Amino acid sequence: MTQGSYEATGVDYDVLDGAKRRALAAAATTLGLPAARGASVVSASLGEPATLLELGGVTLAFVLECLGTKSMIARAYEASTGVDRFDAIGYDTVAAVVNDLCCVGALPLLINAYVATGSASWYEGTRHASLVAGWLRACQDAGATWGGGESPTLSGLIEPEHVDLAGSAVGRLPEGRSPWLGSALAPGDEIVLVAANGLHANGASLARRLADELPSGWTTPLPSGRHYGEAVLDPGVLYAGLVERLWHDSVPVRYASHITGHGLRKIMRADRELTYRIDRLPEVPEVLEFLVGKAGLEPSEAYATFNMGAGFALFTASGSGRDAVEAARAAGHAALLAGRVEEGPRQVVLEPIEVTYRGDELDVR
Repeated sequence: MTQGSYEATGVDYDVLDGAKRRALAAAATTLGLPAARGASVVSASLGEPATLLELGGVTLAFVLECLGTKSMIARAYEASTGVDRFDAIGYDTVAAVVNDLCCVGALPLLINAYVATGSASWYEGTRHASLVAGWLRACQDAGATWGGGESPTLSGLIEPEHVDLAGSAVGRLPEGRSPWLGSALAPGDEIVLVAANGLHANGASLARRLADELPSGWTTPLPSGRHYGEAVLDPGVLYAGLVERLWHDSVPVRYASHITGHGLRKIMRADRELTYRIDRLPEVPEVLEFLVGKAGLEPSEAYATFNMGAGFALFTASGSGRDAVEAARAAGHAALLAGRVEEGPRQVVLEPIEVTYRGDELDVR
């Protein structure tokens, strides 16, 4: 199999992160505007996965997130097998949105949908009903209302057989609680990695390219016998119940990171000059192990691209990591006490695979 990288698929994070920094610089100039209407934006949340607004003694969180190109995999798998998995795609979109809210410690209240197609013909057959069913199930699992959304037909911009999916959400910090913005992170804090079950909503471009090179495409069997496409389309994990349990158990969380784009480099997402040392890594899901092997990715590239079994990272006060692990288990998630925060330059050290990511390899602010 041809050796690959995520950048070779057209996803260049150096370019994309530069664009984000440009937009954030412009956004920062608007921070004071809500004051005239009795509200204030928490400036430290600008650039975090969700933005916080304080209004009338309540702290609200806002997020907008998209699914990316995973919906193209569902369409290709349907064309190959006749199997409709747009329910999984609907669930994945909600999970991508809600998990970003979770990063600041917010619990979701309201979720809206964005479903853009290239032609009304996309709605023919079972796809839309499946999408709705998956979206609804995810909202129910998140404990949030589906409030509506937008469904434009964008002929000429989107191909008739495809759909572009995104969503927005409003969440709330529990009363009397402080958001997880990383200001309290300190040497000695512990790092807990919460399990992913597969691709989630990141890495779909490379997964699609690999399918073109496999002997049977999306129906290529994994060692377990499952179709490659079926496993890639497994709906991701939703972490809202975990956050609720952490608050319930009063686990002292300092920061949290949703491990999506940039892979485990996201462990150093906080805007702090600290070293994050990982001495234990989670089990890699079968589909990711297969994908990485067939694509010929070195460990440094694989762990910088995919979640590799770690869907969510929690940073807790010294001595409380095991409490976070137990809270995760009580919420139905596998988790492990994976490492610690240390003094030192901003970097992630993955000791089991002898890989280090320097601070300049994740520059989203």
